[in-house]
Amino acid sequence: MCHTCCLVFVSKEEYLDEKSEKARYDLHTNSSEDKNYRIYLSKVFNPVQERIKKGYCGLDFGSGPGPTLSKMFEEAGYKMNIYDHFYAKDEHVLYEGYDFITSTEVVEHLYSPKEVLDALWTIVKKDGLLCLLTQVYPSQENFSKWYYKNDPTHVCFFSDESMRFMAKKWKASLEIVHKDVFIFKKS
Repeated sequence: MCHTCCLVFVSKEEYLDEKSEKARYDLHTNSSEDKNYRIYLSKVFNPVQERIKKGYCGLDFGSGPGPTLSKMFEEAGYKMNIYDHFYAKDEHVLYEGYDFITSTEVVEHLYSPKEVLDALWTIVKKDGLLCLLTQVYPSQENFSKWYYKNDPTHVCFFSDESMRFMAKKWKASLEIVHKDVFIFKKS
């Protein structure tokens, strides 16, 4: 555990190799046609949409094999780009500026969370948003029983304190709009 930002992380020796990691992600069955998946993503879609203007340009970072959140925004009139390390590795989209960036169930998979999140923050435009969805870890006494840590692709775990640390570092405002949805606004 990092005593500065309260991030809990798995040792590098426990990381899966890239082939095994992708094989695990290939088991995901998320689809833009899945009504329940869309309902789940609405806890990000709705609060972000309430805070942005029509026509804004966004990035869905970690879109996965079946991009859905980006389609939801496109259907609502927003321009979207996607990026995923395994399924949409078009790195030029990481050099554009965005009015909003979403990243759902991704940050817990990052081997270098500081570097990746700082890089994403640099491409958020002034007054733009970065929205993260990830489960925050429970108290230390309950951590050993927490199911979320058992996924071998989950290598870092955030807390509310971790999110507040990032907001302070970035000089951003932070809204916790759901127990696992965090919206940072760049001023």
